[in-house]
Amino acid sequence: MKSARRRSRELATQGLYQWLLSGVPAGEIDAQLRGSQGYDKADHEHLDAILNGVIRESDELSASITPCLDRPIEQLSPVERAVLLVATYEFKHHVDIPYRVVINEAVELTKTFGGSDGYKYVNGVLDKLAAQLRATEAQNARKS
Repeated sequence: MKSARRRSRELATQGLYQWLLSGVPAGEIDAQLRGSQGYDKADHEHLDAILNGVIRESDELSASITPCLDRPIEQLSPVERAVLLVATYEFKHHVDIPYRVVINEAVELTKTFGGSDGYKYVNGVLDKLAAQLRATEAQNARKS
């Protein structure tokens, strides 16, 4: 059984995928997500924070991700890009969520929605990014 937070991440990823492809305003995406299967079991507050936060801060979040990539962010699949944006937002704004949980959730999202090996790429990028955005937490985890 999926947690409410996992469902919120799934819905946010789907909404961001749509946003990346079409540029539809956040309000329209939000309205569509409210009618989606699984919405009633999602953590609505977390979903709203991720969806609106990522759209609002997409340039800043993309700039954080870019140094960890082997190609321009625009060349990533929309699924990988959406998942990386969700995870980066959580790294920055939800420090109560351990970085390993953020990475694991991102890997699971990529396995669900992405290509066959996309999760490996996402995992590698987020490992590098965690070392920057959650340096103390990542160092402490590596020591233990």
